[in-house]
Amino acid sequence: MWDVDGTLAETERDGHLKAFNLAFAALALPWRWSESRYGELLQVAGGRERLLHDMRESGSVGDPAQREILAARIHHLKNELYARIVAEGGLPLRAGVRELLLDCTRAGVRLGIVTTTSRSNVEALLSAHLGPTWESTFATVVTAREAPRKKPDPQAYLLALDALELRPHEAIAVEDSPAGVAAARAAALPVIVTRSHYFAATETTDALAVGPSLGRIDGWSPAAEPHATRIDLEQIRRWHSRGRA
Repeated sequence: MWDVDGTLAETERDGHLKAFNLAFAALALPWRWSESRYGELLQVAGGRERLLHDMRESGSVGDPAQREILAARIHHLKNELYARIVAEGGLPLRAGVRELLLDCTRAGVRLGIVTTTSRSNVEALLSAHLGPTWESTFATVVTAREAPRKKPDPQAYLLALDALELRPHEAIAVEDSPAGVAAARAAALPVIVTRSHYFAATETTDALAVGPSLGRIDGWSPAAEPHATRIDLEQIRRWHSRGRA
């Protein structure tokens, strides 16, 4: 079960932040989020929610009703701009992701998307990389449309487990952020953590394994097999078996 933002691709830094700033400029708003400020805002789940939080905190828009209207307008435009960035090739998949997807497909391991980002953002990213029939790669796709309660709420994972008719120990979540890990663990799912740009220091004692990238074997805890070249399905099975033991 794959998270999307920061896990499949570095979408936060290279996609969403860039699209938000483009939307601000297009709407002639005097706001620009720096890379560090956006990192702070990621503590708030959801793009529209981040906008509302920033407007409240900065006092830039005092009226609550006006904040809601403006946040909706910005967020809609931002999603359009994000889709354009993806379509132009600005968001490659993270190293090792495509290979692990292929490992699972060849082995008959079912795949799921479990995210609380918008359906449109998921479709933009995955259609760009997997083609117009991207959804056929996955046995279930859960987005904010199906699970409006944002991570760390476990709603998205619980829906995915129900759709796949699986017990938690029969699946594995792949996440990058503390909120995502918390959501998966609240649903009793074992988790593999691939640290991302904004969550490079993600630590958890409650994960099967934590490391910097699926595309490399160094830096993982527990250690990966030394003769491998990337984190493959067999390595994940080893971690899973060890975790169950």
